[in-house]
Amino acid sequence: MSESPPPRSDAPPGPGSFLGIAIIAAVLIVDQISKVVAEQTLDVDVMIDILPILALYLTYNPGIAFSFLRGADSGWLLGGVIVVTLVVLVFWMRSREGGKLAAVGFGLIVGGAVGNIIDRIAYGHVIDFLLLHIGDRTPFIFNLADVALTLGPIVLIVAYLFMPRRSPA
Repeated sequence: MSESPPPRSDAPPGPGSFLGIAIIAAVLIVDQISKVVAEQTLDVDVMIDILPILALYLTYNPGIAFSFLRGADSGWLLGGVIVVTLVVLVFWMRSREGGKLAAVGFGLIVGGAVGNIIDRIAYGHVIDFLLLHIGDRTPFIFNLADVALTLGPIVLIVAYLFMPRRSPA
């Protein structure tokens, strides 16, 4: 029988590590507080420009990203998001490369996914309040959990494709 190779010295800290918990918690706290503030201070479907391409715009998304699957059963959507989140956690726990930067990427993804899962369980929809627009075109309405879900894969791409690799310990 052959032994498995020793873990690489650049294995990312796992989801239960201080870094993993801190990233997930930070994303969750900022996301949930921002949604409460948006709900308490913004009127639904009223646009308030804050930058030439960004506005505050409270809306409720019954689907997933970009209102995809808007008419789908919410139980199936919730189950699907939970399965994908669990798959990301498994990849994170089994990862042997990428170091702390990969842990940040995984943490952003998990924190963002859990933030939107909380909305879906509590309200049956996701609270979105940031509207990206170019003139009258509005390609994206999103929240801070979605920002984390977008930045997480970008960080992972950098960690796995552009950072130097370390030798095995």
